[in-house]
Amino acid sequence: VQLQASGGGLVQAGGSLRLSCAASGRTFSPYFMGWFRRAPGKEREIVGTIRWLGGSTYYTDSVKGRFTISKDNVKNTVHLQMDSLKPEDTAVYYCAARRSVSGQYDLWGQGTQVTVSS
Repeated sequence: VQLQASGGGLVQAGGSLRLSCAASGRTFSPYFMGWFRRAPGKEREIVGTIRWLGGSTYYTDSVKGRFTISKDNVKNTVHLQMDSLKPEDTAVYYCAARRSVSGQYDLWGQGTQVTVSS
């Protein structure tokens, strides 16, 4: 199974972008899917997560009310809808899967660049 992220780009502050993360392979049932980001000069941080079965979500405080994670279990796809983007949202965004109950995200997609201009 591989994860393929897409949808990054350049957008003005206040704009929106939608990232997608598609899992290849026929069998894909992680415990959680997560979106992470790494801004220039900063450590990677979690953006939010979604439980694969049930759909409960978590967001880091800085994106609450602006970002929304959704999923399509049939298409094995997770989306990150980003609205009201700010320059500080500029980062490389990664999707990841947590396939065990141990808490580790063990399957990562390649990053997709999001750049928000002021």
